[in-house]
Amino acid sequence: MTGHQHTHTHHTHTHTHSHGHGHGHGHGDAEDFDWASFGPVLEQSADLHTPVVEQAAEWLRGLLTGAVRRALDVGSGPGGAACLFARAFPEAEVVAVDGTPELLALARDRAARLGVADRVRTHLADLPDGLAGAGEAELIWASKSVHHLGDQQGALNRLAAALRPGGVLAVAEGGLQPRVLPRDIGIGRPGLLTRLDAAQEEGYADMRAGLPGAEETVEDWPAMLTAAGLTGARSKSFLLDLPAPLDPPARRFLHAELARLAERLADRLDATDRATLDRLLDPDDEAGVLRRSDVFWLSATTVHAAVRPAD
Repeated sequence: MTGHQHTHTHHTHTHTHSHGHGHGHGHGDAEDFDWASFGPVLEQSADLHTPVVEQAAEWLRGLLTGAVRRALDVGSGPGGAACLFARAFPEAEVVAVDGTPELLALARDRAARLGVADRVRTHLADLPDGLAGAGEAELIWASKSVHHLGDQQGALNRLAAALRPGGVLAVAEGGLQPRVLPRDIGIGRPGLLTRLDAAQEEGYADMRAGLPGAEETVEDWPAMLTAAGLTGARSKSFLLDLPAPLDPPARRFLHAELARLAERLADRLDATDRATLDRLLDPDDEAGVLRRSDVFWLSATTVHAAVRPAD
């Protein structure tokens, strides 16, 4: 349900806005968030957003000028994107970079399950300072992690500096908030999702304002990539369209996301909307998301990418 579904790092993390993808708005204090406990939801998000990351990897392949020998998944969470990039670029070593040891353990387990453990390794580091230890790469992927850093432009500058000549930096930020229910769901007031969006935006603004070294930034990601010294900046959005009735794994992820939002946005919603969320989360209620027939998932992830010029 979140616009930022992240895969993130210690104090640079997701909520998977998913993603991957995948790592949302409505964050609490990013310094205090228990990312380790969030691992199962992040893994569900990685599974849900697999088609999006696969499409993005294919698009990025066309932007690269040479082979990918090394790739970094920055703010990797449980390694969903890292494992997919290992499949997409079979000659590459892929490094999952994150600040939460428990999430990196999940990444190693995931790589073993998917048969890519020989080419996926992990690197424990807080961002952006710990990035230097991860080394250079031809491809760097950062999904919903940069917006958890106070100085977003500074973070992009550091990521760009880790690129090898001809390499590509891809930043998944923005896109469209998930739509998962009709406007009128038959309980409460119509337009619940719109009000959740507004509450999440307020929470996101508070989160950004409270970050160490927070700087106001016009989030024109192609312009920011260009300012980091990269060329050919461009953007592409990838649709995730799962029509109703949603299958059980996706329903469980949606239920977890709604439960998180209900808790974190409780003081930003009125009593009617809180009561509606309670019913949507009730596993025994026919109007709940685990049982109703009209639940779907429609979202868009936008990836911004640019190339480091050859020396």
